[in-house]
Amino acid sequence: MYAWIHKHRSEFPVQKMCKVLGVSRSGYYAWRGRPESLRAKRRKRRIRRIHELFLQSRRLYGSPKITALLRRDGERIAQKTVARLMREHGLRSRTVRKYKATTDSKHRHPVHENVLNQRFVAERPGQVYMADITYIPTDEGWVYLASVEDLYSRKIVGWSAGARMSKELCIRALEQAQKHRLQRDGVVLHHSDRGSQYASQAYQDRLKAYGMTASMSRKGNCYDNACMESFHSVLKRELVYLERFRTQAEAIRRIFEYIEIWYNRQRIHGAVGYRTPDEVERQYFEAKLKGVGADGQVSA
Repeated sequence: MYAWIHKHRSEFPVQKMCKVLGVSRSGYYAWRGRPESLRAKRRKRRIRRIHELFLQSRRLYGSPKITALLRRDGERIAQKTVARLMREHGLRSRTVRKYKATTDSKHRHPVHENVLNQRFVAERPGQVYMADITYIPTDEGWVYLASVEDLYSRKIVGWSAGARMSKELCIRALEQAQKHRLQRDGVVLHHSDRGSQYASQAYQDRLKAYGMTASMSRKGNCYDNACMESFHSVLKRELVYLERFRTQAEAIRRIFEYIEIWYNRQRIHGAVGYRTPDEVERQYFEAKLKGVGADGQVSA
């Protein structure tokens, strides 16, 4: 009761609040003169840190990710406590509607079997690559984004954006992914949908040249490429639906910033132990250099 009066003392006279709430002014002032309890200090510290982490996340993190970061700090706190504190202080992550992906599978190119078959597990970087295309609206028209994700770290290892949804767009993203490959002692399983860009002879020839094995989703089954489509869904929720791009060049610049500065290097991912993709990749190779092996499997 006294805490409520103290919080609203700049809005209403203390005397009137005490009268309405049925408490004495002397009791309020005696309460105010007491030293702050350890519990109250801990609560203030937690609230302050939650605010900091929420703002650092661009107002995107909900209670699960905030809880994970607090625990990194050594804070022993339950997620439901974090959720309550965030709710009390109006800290809501910026989430909006999810998008529906589309695939042009009406073509005559040969398609490959679904080798991955929803086994979203990798034991090392560069073992499984996931590829997909999405589209982003601008005042000048659509921008198409082709992305390649490493299943182990969830890092976007290749991407290309442009005004045309072409096989060349996808090939440029694949070329970037190939340059990123840090470990070349095994065959990469490359999984995509059945879109004409990925089924094209030019793209398949490039996969063979890079020593990659092709795998394709079943027709009309978005769950077969769930991890890759999840990234594009996150991109839409955290960037595209929150901004208006006046030009295609502006959209491409913001995509670059989102992927290269935020997503790969700063954004923690629940599927990889609330670490950033860069952390996962770096920790794997550090462990390998020390001769202690990888830190276990990473699964969806």
